[in-house]
Amino acid sequence: MFADPENTANAAGLRIGLAVSRYHAPITEAMSAAAIERFISAGGSKENLRVVAAPGAFELTAIARALAVRDDIDAVVALGCVISGETTHDQYIAGALAQGLTMITARTGVPVSFGVLTCQTLAQAQARAGGAKGNKGAEAMTAAIEAACTIRSLQCPPPKGKC
Repeated sequence: MFADPENTANAAGLRIGLAVSRYHAPITEAMSAAAIERFISAGGSKENLRVVAAPGAFELTAIARALAVRDDIDAVVALGCVISGETTHDQYIAGALAQGLTMITARTGVPVSFGVLTCQTLAQAQARAGGAKGNKGAEAMTAAIEAACTIRSLQCPPPKGKC
């Protein structure tokens, strides 16, 4: 059985880029605060966290890529919120975003954690940004930490004192 990642994620020495959409700011700000808190509680240093705002969810791909190609970033967390409306616009945004972030990971080898809510209603988003369904920002940070540590453990030889 696998250990609970919340209790085993070790961010000591990791450098994380956090790209946060400003669209639906009350939701994304709550997710960002939880992600930062998770990074610090996992042993990360605030100096090793680079937080960058994105105008909206669609722009997260470009900003996540800019972070991923830096030599001083071990993982990226992309946080956003896409809520369904009267048209299918949300489906195009969410699909393009998922493909774009996956492509960044595949091309750079830097894990990009998908912390983008794709909800039908604002209430669903609120429930996932610190409400009854937890906080997906914290979960996305945990995933980024775990992925970065796993990748480091697979490097030959592993960097000294990392993970």
